[in-house]
Amino acid sequence: MAIKFSGEFEVKRKPEEVYDFLTDPNRFAQLLPDFQNLTVQDATHFTLKLNVGISYIKGSANVKMELVQAERPSRAQYRGQGAVAGGNVTIIAGFDLAPVSNGTKVNWQGEAQIFGGLASVAGGLLEPLGKKQIQKLIDGLQAALA
Repeated sequence: MAIKFSGEFEVKRKPEEVYDFLTDPNRFAQLLPDFQNLTVQDATHFTLKLNVGISYIKGSANVKMELVQAERPSRAQYRGQGAVAGGNVTIIAGFDLAPVSNGTKVNWQGEAQIFGGLASVAGGLLEPLGKKQIQKLIDGLQAALA
């Protein structure tokens, strides 16, 4: 099961500042919904521990993330993979930054692929829940960059 997401927002910061924030997991990780823990391996690899759950399937997920594209100050893209309660997930998330008259326009997009029992049991609940969690993250990013 694939969940796609995208959108845009503007902030009153320079593209370099926004890029630096979005490429530093120590700064943005705690904004993730249900964040538990962060372990940074190096400049481009880190592991997130998150609470996950739908209905009676609950637990923690360890998601190994990699910054696979880093073009300061215009583009950052992450790829991640992890085990979640009852399945596996693969995540791709990218940010394209463009200067505007009073700051930076952030275009964001991504996709989560969910495999295994979680996808078959939760079915139609995953997409609306995933989009709700992504919107919480984007709202948090906007507030942190304001």
